[in-house]
Amino acid sequence: MADSEIQFLNAVSRPVPHDSARAHVAGRAVYTDDMPEAVGMLHGAFGLSQEAHAKILSLDLSAVRAAPGVVAVFSAADIPGKNDVSPFAGDDRLFAEREVIYYGQAVFLVVATSVEAARRAAKLGRIEYEKLPPLLSTQDALAANSVVEPAQSMGRGDVEAALTASPHRVKGLLEIGGQDHFYLEGQIAIATPQEEGQVHVLSSTQHPSEVQHIVARVLGLVDAEVTVEVRRMGGGFGGKETQASLFAAGAALAAVRTGRQVKIRADRDDDMILTGKRHEFSAAYEAGFDENGIIQAISIELASRCGCTMDLSNAINDRAMFHADNCYFYPVVKIHSQRAKTNTVSATAFRGFGGPQGMIVAERAMDHIAHELCLDPLLVRQRNLYGPGRDVTPYAMQVTDNVAPEMIAELVQSSDYEKRRAKVAEWNETHRIIKKGIALTPVKFGISFTTTHLNQGGALVNIYTDGSILLNHGGTEMGQGLMIKVAQVVADVFAVPVESVRISSTRTDKVPNTSATAASSGSDLNGMAAFNAAETIRRRLVEFAAKHFGVAEADVHFTQAGVQAGTELLSFAKFCHLAYLNRVSLSSTGFYATPDIHYDRKTHTGRPFYYFAYGAAVAEVAVDTLTGEHKVLAVDIIHDVGKSLNPAIDLGQVEGGFIQGMGWLTTEELVFDDKGRLLTHAPSTYKIPTASDRPARMEIKLWAPGRNVEPTIHRSKAVGEPPFMLANAVFCALTQAVAAAAAGGGFPKLDAPATPERILAAIAGLQAGHG
Repeated sequence: MADSEIQFLNAVSRPVPHDSARAHVAGRAVYTDDMPEAVGMLHGAFGLSQEAHAKILSLDLSAVRAAPGVVAVFSAADIPGKNDVSPFAGDDRLFAEREVIYYGQAVFLVVATSVEAARRAAKLGRIEYEKLPPLLSTQDALAANSVVEPAQSMGRGDVEAALTASPHRVKGLLEIGGQDHFYLEGQIAIATPQEEGQVHVLSSTQHPSEVQHIVARVLGLVDAEVTVEVRRMGGGFGGKETQASLFAAGAALAAVRTGRQVKIRADRDDDMILTGKRHEFSAAYEAGFDENGIIQAISIELASRCGCTMDLSNAINDRAMFHADNCYFYPVVKIHSQRAKTNTVSATAFRGFGGPQGMIVAERAMDHIAHELCLDPLLVRQRNLYGPGRDVTPYAMQVTDNVAPEMIAELVQSSDYEKRRAKVAEWNETHRIIKKGIALTPVKFGISFTTTHLNQGGALVNIYTDGSILLNHGGTEMGQGLMIKVAQVVADVFAVPVESVRISSTRTDKVPNTSATAASSGSDLNGMAAFNAAETIRRRLVEFAAKHFGVAEADVHFTQAGVQAGTELLSFAKFCHLAYLNRVSLSSTGFYATPDIHYDRKTHTGRPFYYFAYGAAVAEVAVDTLTGEHKVLAVDIIHDVGKSLNPAIDLGQVEGGFIQGMGWLTTEELVFDDKGRLLTHAPSTYKIPTASDRPARMEIKLWAPGRNVEPTIHRSKAVGEPPFMLANAVFCALTQAVAAAAAGGGFPKLDAPATPERILAAIAGLQAGHG
């Protein structure tokens, strides 16, 4: 393992551009929809339910079949295998059968000679329903005892007794909205029939192996008869982890049944209606604390709207529980989680995977305690941080890598926090309409899949006789820079330029049984697997060179000038050709499994995470108290990525994660009507952050002393999800600004997202004395 820290050319830790950067800006990067279409390709579109909960009494597709351009129509009766596109639970259907369970559920699929013909025909299905009462809200579902699984709890000590004994207590309720992934490239799949009933699927998915398993299940095939491939996605954010399977399975079914290539490309409206979102949460908390704001006990009640099926809700809600402490030690704690089953689209993975929802509750409690004691919220946060003798989480994992205190102290100085906070207070004293707020919040995010068996990765490295290298691994590229990072790792092993490493599509027939590119683990798993594959080849080559040139293995070196064996120096290309002539294998697979992790879900104790990633952010905001509109004025961030594999990529991930998190907490609002219909299903009504929402001043630094205490690939740390929660600083700053709008009115009841309407409502509540 220590060998993974050896750097021969220093290809790692350099700010190498994204491998597709030039192709992206020039329009040459090939996405699924850009692939050449076979002669006779068919296009698919789903017919969707118009009820949130109803029995299907009859399904008349005659008008669909008679529509111009239609070649075939498929429903549940046409599935040769199982009508099941779920990841685990067996409750997600490719097509609804006897009952629909959310508005917009797929009922049938039409394939036609053009995408326009397919979409027009898909609207012609006649479905007779017997309406059933839908459960649309978390509260309605819990009242009806409708859950995807029983409630879960973790904690320690007697919370009620400790709360009663605490000198001070606060309690509150925070409503936390969902979020649409809004990837720029929508859901898409192209299925091509192969010989003997086999099928190839080009899918925009974060989880090729899962798509392979599900397509095989639907078609009644074995996994080896299905090949799934993905070169790149135009964004994923978790929305293409399980959600891609519906489109891939539908395309594969139609391709196998018609014998023609089939493409399904969802338009934006259907995509947003059909696919899952971030889980909405309702979070109640009660905290007991002393006169210094140090928590003595805390009770947190989480309830989430999971939608109509399980999907990944069990693991997502577990992670929300894991992160309800954030960076803070709770001596006595109870975290209780309820998982509501509703007649809405099934909620799914989204960047942070439940962590953001848990973490924002911790930050709300800190703000509330500070307000109660008239203290700077930062001071309360610092007093409650994990530290010596206060280093065990509510799930009994010891925090051994805690750098949050150091990072916060550095950010306080570099951001000039104290002076800026004083200036904000001075501004609020002299300005009646525009109120400002400032907040500094930390992040501690656990890295690993909490489903332990998923913490594994595979890779394949081939070296050709001209010295060029082909890299394949189980990770997928969705713009985050995974491919270039892993290529840097492989280039470093052989001391060759990163340009010598050719990156290839992720394919299930090259690297099998892979995990999703998720949980921020892409570089950890696939980088180490690729390192192991490359190191296997390197060891073979060192052994060969030592024997061939009659030198000790210690005298064989891979250098920028070539391979040095004693006094002999050959270019890498000539050396590889020589090895080939001497029958040395230049190909190897590599495998990596994350060590030292374990978790007992029955007791909710163990070590579910290999390590933690840390960060801290200061956000300064201004609120117009007449309109409720706000502006993020300035942001300062320090983020810990360990020993960065690629600082340029990591800085981009930090900025992008922060902006996306800011959108979740401020502008991105999912609105369903009383029939379960999603009303915000297009960019005209669903507002993601734009370039103008980026703060005018945004300072981002990677923490210079960063180094992972665990032997990850080159001691790096994950960077995909943790920066998302840096945006908590914006929400907390908005809370401070709202409080300033009605000084003495109490603690604001501000829910997320903090839209203008919610900000005005929070201000009105304070003015009416309902804080």
